[in-house]
Amino acid sequence: MPKGIVLLTTPEGWRHSVLTVEGGMFCGRLADVPVNADPAEARAAAAAMVVGLAHDFHEADVDVTWDPPRQPGAWTAQVTVAAAQANASG
Repeated sequence: MPKGIVLLTTPEGWRHSVLTVEGGMFCGRLADVPVNADPAEARAAAAAMVVGLAHDFHEADVDVTWDPPRQPGAWTAQVTVAAAQANASG
């Protein structure tokens, strides 16, 4: 289950790392997002990817909350189980 996202802009394109609650990580490139895309577009694409993965692999609805940027070209986000689903299972 994903618990966080790191998003970086590089000269080759937008790169992401997804952190899992089990302590794992998978990394890759946002292939459908142009190198010169606005950061908001890249964040939306990364969030949509993680929401889709959580749904497809864990049958879970998640929310992605982006932290304020700490340095240029890098963003982090927290991934949590959606409130409606958390209330339904609790």
